[in-house]
Amino acid sequence: MKKTVTFKLAEIFSGPGGLALGAIRSAAENDEAMFGIRSIWANDFDVDTCRTYARNIHGSGGHVICAPVQEVDFRKVPRFDVLAFGFPCNDFSIVGEQKGFEGEYGPLYSHGVRAIETHNPKWFIAENVSGLQSANNGLAFKKILNDLEKAGKGYQLTAHLYKFEEYGVPQRRHRIVMIGIRRDIGLKFKVPAPTTKNRFVSAQYALEHPAIPDNASNNELTRQSDGVVERLKHIPPGENAWYDGIPKRLRLNVKSARMSQIYKRLHPERPAYTITGSGGGGTHVYHWKEPRALTNRERARLQSFPDDFVFEGSKESVRKQIGMAVPPTGAEAIITAVLKTFAGVPYTSIEASLDGSEVSQTTAPFSRGRKKLQLFNEALPV
Repeated sequence: MKKTVTFKLAEIFSGPGGLALGAIRSAAENDEAMFGIRSIWANDFDVDTCRTYARNIHGSGGHVICAPVQEVDFRKVPRFDVLAFGFPCNDFSIVGEQKGFEGEYGPLYSHGVRAIETHNPKWFIAENVSGLQSANNGLAFKKILNDLEKAGKGYQLTAHLYKFEEYGVPQRRHRIVMIGIRRDIGLKFKVPAPTTKNRFVSAQYALEHPAIPDNASNNELTRQSDGVVERLKHIPPGENAWYDGIPKRLRLNVKSARMSQIYKRLHPERPAYTITGSGGGGTHVYHWKEPRALTNRERARLQSFPDDFVFEGSKESVRKQIGMAVPPTGAEAIITAVLKTFAGVPYTSIEASLDGSEVSQTTAPFSRGRKKLQLFNEALPV
């Protein structure tokens, strides 16, 4: 009988549990053992998010600490083998002013370093937006890589910009994921090769196969104004509010920056565009056929959450949780490769796209004087 090797997972900035769900669904085995992951502890500061994580990942909720990470004493956290942290990305996003380490959220990655210093886990997974590459002229990313590499006993890092639509997620969502394996273990993680690069999962397939059950949770329709409904009827699939065929009386009177996702309808034969967690009217993601915004359950499907994953809180709170989450299917593809690395099981891999030496040469410069983009869509009707 094979033995079982179970890595104990702890997570900070946990969100609703997308990364954790992908982790606990991951598995690998060799001739001697079966490898898996069990979530034992998580932290986030948002109450609804913590309730969602507790309900879907931990059941009883006894291992979810709902508090600012600054207040967490990691010496009192149960021993863990794996640390996961998708540290807040607000100050590294390419939308708006990139404050980097000068912003409120930029330094929060350091609490992941603090957790590593305390527990020296066997490995960790860290996730952030693609804009992290260019924050502070690339220096922020280099510092983060350096700090993670030197944390605790030291880690062998592999950083890569993943296009999640190439890993079975029905959505174009690009994120940097960093895998660190403790140096004394002597293993090097390799980026798993894409599985759906030439056969993307389309938005229509994701939403209709199978059909969402009538009694599915988080599936309330958003009330649309008559003007929005009429405008959407003139926008073809894949197009947005700037489509030339929209009658003049229904066009938006906007002279500033025109965000491409405003009233953009999905294209049924392509993956969805990026699902976001906030924004005013025009940013809710719109059905390709019906003149309406998607429900939260439909957004969750495009994020690859199963229908039995129940989100807690108000409709807007749920929207935020879904938009900020890591797609479980994407997380599972990456973490399964990590488990195979520990199990010594070969898998098809590709070269990692990022490392500290490449950052300064491949990223656009950061301008300290760049003004924050005013999101005019906040005033638009839903």
